[in-house]
Amino acid sequence: MPVLTVDLAIVGAGPTGLFAAYYAGFRGLSTVVADALPEAGGQITAMYPEKLIYDVAGFPEIRGRDLVDNLVRQAAAFEPSYLLGHRAEKLHYEDGSPLLEFDDGTRVQAKAVLITGGLGSFTSRPLPAAADFTGEGVVYFVPELAAHAGQDVVIVGGGDSAFDWAQALHPIAGSVTIVHRREKFRAHQATVERVRELGVPIIVNAQVRAMRGTDHVTGIEIDIAGDDETRYLPADTVVAALGFTADLGPLTEWGLEIEKRCITVDSTMATNLHRVFAAGDIAQYVGKVRLIATGFGEAATAVNNAAVALDPEAHLFPGHSSENP
Repeated sequence: MPVLTVDLAIVGAGPTGLFAAYYAGFRGLSTVVADALPEAGGQITAMYPEKLIYDVAGFPEIRGRDLVDNLVRQAAAFEPSYLLGHRAEKLHYEDGSPLLEFDDGTRVQAKAVLITGGLGSFTSRPLPAAADFTGEGVVYFVPELAAHAGQDVVIVGGGDSAFDWAQALHPIAGSVTIVHRREKFRAHQATVERVRELGVPIIVNAQVRAMRGTDHVTGIEIDIAGDDETRYLPADTVVAALGFTADLGPLTEWGLEIEKRCITVDSTMATNLHRVFAAGDIAQYVGKVRLIATGFGEAATAVNNAAVALDPEAHLFPGHSSENP
C-alpha cells in the first residue's frame, strides 16, 4: 500500500491528541491523527459524550461531545489527516525516521511520532447474560442520547457511567431503570443522590439472568437476592455499563520504556526511542497528575520539542498565537 508521509504522526485521537494536532499545525508541521476507535474524541466520545466536564480552563462547564467538537474544529484550521478505526501495530525505522504500520496495511512515514493513546485501547466488560444473545439492543456505550427517545432503558452497573447515563437519559427515554448486583455503588455519591431525586428506580442485589427477544431485545429477567421469583423488566435497550479493561496492545512491542502500563518520558515528553514522544494519560514522570488540563500542556510541550528535534534551527518557544494572523 502507498506510504503516507507527514512531519508528525499522532497515535491517539483523544483530547490530548487533537490539541497536539492543532499545535503541530501552528508550528507548521503536517500531521496525521490515528486511533483504533472509529470517531475522534477517545474515551470521551466512547464513554461519556453527554457528561459535563468542569475542569477545562476557560469553561465553567462543557459537555464532553462539545469539547471534542471544539478541539476538532480548532485543529481543522491546519487540515490534519485522520486514520480512524485503524490500530497502529508496528513501529520501526527507515533512514532514521519512524515508520508506522497499521492493522489494515496502511503505512505512515513520519519525521516524529507522538503517542497520546490515553490508557491504551480499551474493551468493555461483557454482560454474561447477553453472551448468547444475537439480537440488537444490548449496548455498552450511549454515544447518542436522542437514539433512545421514548424507549424503556435498563442500565446494568453501579459506576459513574451507569448513573451519568441514567441522569442524561431520564428526560429523553420513556423509562430508565438501574440494575446493580450490590447495595453499594462505585459512582460518586452526589450523582447517585441526583438520580434518586429524579425518581429513577434502582434495583440492587440483582443479577441479570437472561435476555428476552429474538431480533431485538424486549426485556430482561433478573434474580434479586432474597426473592424466590425471577422478575421481568421490559427494555428496548439494555446498557451494560460494567466498566472496561485497558490494554496497551502492540505498544508493548515497540521497545518503549513502560512502567505500570505507562510510557516513561523526560521533561521534553520524549521517550527512550528516537523522535518518539508521549503525552496525556499514557505518559508517566515523577509528579504526574492525570487530568485533561495536564494533557493539553504536555501536548504543547511535546510538539514544540518535536519541532526542534526536526529542525535544530527552530526556536523552542513558538510565539503567542494572538500575534499570528
